[in-house]
Amino acid sequence: MPDKAVDDAMESAVGAHFSGLRLEALRLPTPSAPSSPSSPSGSAGPLSNGAAVHANGAELVPHSPLRQPFVIGVSGGTASGKTTVCDMIIQQLHDHRVVLINQDSFYRGLTAEESARAQDYNFDHPDAFDTEQLLECMGQLKHGLPVNVPIYDFTNHRRCSERFRKVNASDVIILEGILVFHDQRVRNLMDMKIFVDTDADIRLARRIRRDNFERGRSVISVLDQYGRFVKPAFEDFVLPSKKYADVIIPRGGDNHVAVDLIVQHIRTKLGMHDLCKIFPNVYVVQSTFQIRGMHTLIRDRDVTTPDFVFYSDRLIRLVVEHGLGHLPFTEKQIITPTGSVYMGVDFCKKLCGVSIVRSGESMENALRACCKGIKIGKILIHRVGDNGQQLIYHKLPMDIAERHVLLLDPVLGTGNSANQAIDLLIRKGVPEERIIFLNLISAPEGIQCVCKRFPRLKVVTSEIDSGLSEEFRVIPGLGEYGDRYFGTDN
Repeated sequence: MPDKAVDDAMESAVGAHFSGLRLEALRLPTPSAPSSPSSPSGSAGPLSNGAAVHANGAELVPHSPLRQPFVIGVSGGTASGKTTVCDMIIQQLHDHRVVLINQDSFYRGLTAEESARAQDYNFDHPDAFDTEQLLECMGQLKHGLPVNVPIYDFTNHRRCSERFRKVNASDVIILEGILVFHDQRVRNLMDMKIFVDTDADIRLARRIRRDNFERGRSVISVLDQYGRFVKPAFEDFVLPSKKYADVIIPRGGDNHVAVDLIVQHIRTKLGMHDLCKIFPNVYVVQSTFQIRGMHTLIRDRDVTTPDFVFYSDRLIRLVVEHGLGHLPFTEKQIITPTGSVYMGVDFCKKLCGVSIVRSGESMENALRACCKGIKIGKILIHRVGDNGQQLIYHKLPMDIAERHVLLLDPVLGTGNSANQAIDLLIRKGVPEERIIFLNLISAPEGIQCVCKRFPRLKVVTSEIDSGLSEEFRVIPGLGEYGDRYFGTDN
């Protein structure tokens, strides 16, 4: 390629960088933003075309998150230990946002006549609950909207009309109650159903203690209610719903083994994006509050360039380390300073990095910090005109066909630039299964584009975003990553 063409292409690459071509087929349809009275007001308002307007008047591109919260239903007889099991799950999922919704919050308020004869009211019957409002609240939470959960006064048998518990969108929603499996519509919202099975005598003893101390009822009234309503309702409604459970926990909160297994399963589900189920060669770094916090900082349009670079480097380092974990290894036995034998592993020796200019160059320092003396090649892909032709410049290690390749590009958008780079590597003799593509964020369209064409390479990313806008920018995205990282956005 003529030197002038290379210089022109490198100069153009200093401008805005798009990871791919503007293909009409990859347009992200603009959904209509749902409105809800429970949604926060003042931040954005709906438009007729489905977009939104920020408080300062700027138009925001709407997006629909692909991942919905993981919903767990926990049922069982009265005082079986449901709340204890829920608390244990929440404690072990400390690095995720978890909310607990109690079915008891959705008791119907008693009328004055019913309150006068509260001792004759069956609180364990399905009709005692406002299931429609429960469905409405759960539906909003599943769509990422905050809700106001009612607060029920068990002493006066009424809802507190002026008090609510605000519940925000979360990673995990736990719905707990004796009859949460009774209505099929509620069951259909759940990803996992747990039934807590505890001996009837133990449940009765717990019920007496709870209602006496927490709800101000006498022991005689508790026993009378148990015999007239609680026990028959358990046999008629609660116990038959046990057949819908995915997991049955004997002994409730005392069964630590069962709870640990459930939490392990939940962690696996939370760490697996829906696209990872379709494309087993896609790997997402397990999210923690640290990772989410760093994403919050680098995605903030008002963050300073030094902070953007600092936290981007931290995230890139995590992605690189995760990618290195997919390389082959050989067992190696060594002797420690204490004279003991240690059976370990030896790193893959034939390795190199290839960055897609120019955003990919931001990932080179992290790769060098992890792999001492690693060779790094470069690929420049630049559009020429509007006819779809691309200008490709590359400088790669001579023996790249013998190496495992870590392909570097922080943003996977449409996937077209990535496909061009991968095609070039394969033409240079690199087997597809030896290529690991590392990026900070990925659009679903880009993952599909790359993984359908190259099913044997691996894609490692820290987050999968919602999609592409009409301008083929990743949403919610990072903006022009290269400009922000290298300080050329002003």
